[in-house]
Amino acid sequence: MRNVSEIIEQYLKHILQQSAEGSVEIQRNELADQFQCVPSQINYVISTRFTLEKGYVVESKRGGGGYIRIQKIELNAYGTLLDTIMTTVRDSIDQASSEGLIYRLEEGRIISRREAAIIKAAISRDVLQFKLPLRDEVRARILKAMLISLLSK
Repeated sequence: MRNVSEIIEQYLKHILQQSAEGSVEIQRNELADQFQCVPSQINYVISTRFTLEKGYVVESKRGGGGYIRIQKIELNAYGTLLDTIMTTVRDSIDQASSEGLIYRLEEGRIISRREAAIIKAAISRDVLQFKLPLRDEVRARILKAMLISLLSK
């Protein structure tokens, strides 16, 4: 028998597939009520199973009318992909997140193994020997510049 996390994941993937826009907005509390679980279970599923590395962008808005929006990234649409990356990276990004993004692009054959290695080398904490948060800000700028150059074909 599957656990609640797997059931929630499959449900969300199913409604994403049914969506014409490739995205879905959910209310965390409503979804928790539907699956008879605590809202933190929904958070767990979204944070572990719908990551950028796995091809999803998650946006959340807290508060009374808050929502969670999950969008599947289509790796074949360079313009959309580039927009999504720029939105995701924003003004700073840590090393683990940036490496996950690079891995996803390489896995999707958007960038080559060599290009991935060059980007990883350029944004490594060993190279960017600044204190936080400056290091993550510089990493974001370098990463965005390199990806714009590679994906603006």
